[in-house]
Formats: sequence, structure tokens, C-alpha cells
Amino acid sequence: MQKLFEIDAAEVRKYAGEMRAGDRVLLTGTVYTSRDQAHMAIFRLLDEKKPAPFELRDAVIYYAGPTPGHDGMPTGACGPTTSSRMDGFTPRLLDLGVAAMIGKGLRSDQVRASIVKNGAVYLCAVGGAGALIAKSIKSMEEIAFPELGCESVKRLYVEKMPLTVGIDPAGGDIFRQGRERYRMD
Repeated sequence: MQKLFEIDAAEVRKYAGEMRAGDRVLLTGTVYTSRDQAHMAIFRLLDEKKPAPFELRDAVIYYAGPTPGHDGMPTGACGPTTSSRMDGFTPRLLDLGVAAMIGKGLRSDQVRASIVKNGAVYLCAVGGAGALIAKSIKSMEEIAFPELGCESVKRLYVEKMPLTVGIDPAGGDIFRQGRERYRMD
């Protein structure tokens, strides 16, 4: 039976062990946007022994490139990016303490293994619902790499952002489970 978790982003790791693939999450708190180009820039900093633009330990990274805000909203559409594009970066970030990633779609076997190893969680946002997700975003501040435009790193404060557990710390994976359920021999 699916559970509903209403949690603060700073406490994701605390509850991750209870989460199972398919559970629902309403996330409140600070999350950081980062896509391909920002990941590469963060890795350059780390390789140069410089700090990342935000504390990685227990961070929640949202694979998104928010559009500019309008009508008094801090951001326009802010839908998830296809997560597999970040798979090459993810194990290292998880080893450095990242607690969760938010995106859409399948993850590699290496990412799933790293999620299990690090007690992390992969959360899924609904693709194509960027305008709806933007309603959960209460503030946005660009904190690094402004030259990357929409792909710069931003600090978001979200309230009750609707998500689904895609991969849990026990290795449960909604994408694999769904395929198994409907597989025909």
C-alpha cells in the first residue's frame, strides 16, 4: 500500500529508509536546480578542490531549468528534465552526500546501485506539468553559474511539491516494477 510523506527537504534522508517506490511525497523546503551544464561546472570546481556552490550533504537536487517568473510568481514553468542525462554525475554526488534527486524517467543500474549504497532516494515529478509544479515554488534565487542562463544553479524554496518515489533505498524501482507487471511472456 502506498504511503504519503509530507516532509521537509532537509529531512529526506531521515525518512528515505521508510520510502518505497510508488509512495507519494509532498516536499517542503530548499532544493537546488542543476542540469547537465551545471553538473559539469560543479564537477570542475570539485576537481579543482573548490567547494560546490551549495552544501552537498543532505541536499536535494532538482533536474530543472526554470523559466523566468511572471504575474508575481518567482518562476515560470519549472518541469523536470530527463534524469538519465545526469546519470554519469550522480554516483559521485551521492557519495558526497546528496540525499535525493528529482527528475523524470529511468535511471541506470549504476545510479540505482548508488542510491542503495548511499541510502538516498530518487523522486519523480510529472513531466509536462511545469506550470503546475511552479505553483509549489515560493522563492527562487540564482546562486551560481549565471552564464548558463536557465541552467544556472538556483536555490528554490518549495511548499508541498508533489512527487513520487521512483527509486527507494532498498532498490525498488517504479519503472522496473511497472514493466514487470505488464510483461507478457
